[in-house]
Amino acid sequence: MAKSTASKTKPLWAGRLSAAPEKEAFAFQASIDIDKRLVFDDIAGSKAHVVMLGKQGIIPKESASKIAKELDAIASELKSGKLEIDETHEDIHSFLESVLTERLGEAGKMVHAGRSRNDQVAVAFRLYLKRSVTDLILLLSETANVLLDTALAHVNSIMPGYTHLQRAQPVTLGYHLTAWSCALVRDISRFNDALSRLDECPLGSGALAATTLPLDRKATALALGFKRPAVNAMDAVADRDFAIEISSACAISMVHLSRFCEDVVLWASEEFKFIDLAENWSTGSSIMPQKKNPDYAELIRGKTGRTTGNLVTLLTLLKGLPYAYNKDLQEDKEALFDSIDTLSNCLKMFSGMMKTAAFNLKRMKSACIGGFLEATDTAEYLVKKGMPFRAAHETAAALVRVCIEAGHKHIGSLSIAELKKHSKLFDEDLYKAITPLACVRARDITGGPAPKEVRRQIKALRKKI
Repeated sequence: MAKSTASKTKPLWAGRLSAAPEKEAFAFQASIDIDKRLVFDDIAGSKAHVVMLGKQGIIPKESASKIAKELDAIASELKSGKLEIDETHEDIHSFLESVLTERLGEAGKMVHAGRSRNDQVAVAFRLYLKRSVTDLILLLSETANVLLDTALAHVNSIMPGYTHLQRAQPVTLGYHLTAWSCALVRDISRFNDALSRLDECPLGSGALAATTLPLDRKATALALGFKRPAVNAMDAVADRDFAIEISSACAISMVHLSRFCEDVVLWASEEFKFIDLAENWSTGSSIMPQKKNPDYAELIRGKTGRTTGNLVTLLTLLKGLPYAYNKDLQEDKEALFDSIDTLSNCLKMFSGMMKTAAFNLKRMKSACIGGFLEATDTAEYLVKKGMPFRAAHETAAALVRVCIEAGHKHIGSLSIAELKKHSKLFDEDLYKAITPLACVRARDITGGPAPKEVRRQIKALRKKI
């Protein structure tokens, strides 16, 4: 691989200073190890800029054409490995300009007319995020569809629903997985919203006050696929709202995955035994031969802390900054890149883990007996017969106490005579009404767990995706 000799050139900002920074000081303020992933976005931004400079007569058309052609060559060489990024440069933007100058001489020095590194960085950053966030949306969609496929297969698979980690009411596995999918669909919406606000082009904003050169900012915005140029040049280089929004969306999405994985970890325990994770999505113990651990779920849960911390990093970074650009903003990328990478990797792991998981349907169904999950349905049975809800609630609670004292695990274990001691409204039809399956099927209201309704929810979510 060829390595540019342009690393021997001075920093782009060296003209004003008579002394160069110490080697360690230069390395401290350099960012190429982080921003090198923006290389192709910076090339795209530079190419759009020079084409516009040529059309506007700011630089000779011949020079603009040469620069654009050389930028294409550099991109091709980087992709093939023929050219290697020289990390002795301050940042990826300096590296690319130095390579151009090395290859084209004076023509290469024309690339920066009418722009600052402030707007150059901002446009490359936004271009990168437009691509990477779109990739995240696709991964979220794929993960949601994995859950919805499984949910559709289990709309009749009875299991307990929980509140306060206590058995609450009968639901189905399909209903539970559909609930997870709802959260992921909201995540997709959040990222789409962030993209809509991100879609402004800062190029041509200069350091903070634009330029006296007759740039066509609409042309460069259009060439780069942005909806519009940024409204205000100072705001364009100072703004990092888009970074905070995307970081926040990543953190929220990771919190969702963490909560799902908490369920998975519980379900995989001997105490629950609801789920059997595939062996290639489990690990063992270095000392206990019998162990099969849900480490992938636990690691996803653990990595959520990184994205939460990255969000706090960005909020803290921006809190005390005056408008417009400050060197502090160089610290925006490492935190956001880490959040994007973390969420992307975790979505892939979670999707693979859930796609191969098996469920102990017999165990799930049997867990609905005991804990009196039918108590609410018993109260609502009485409401349908005309009893006020609060009185019905007290009656059902009294029946639960009677069952506990008698060692029964289900209100249906009581005889009709015992039931009538508490209310004359009870009849034989109660027994059919409070089976777990009947409780689920009766909840056919919008948003409920009835199989037909869950199928409707799945269809609605797929439409949103």
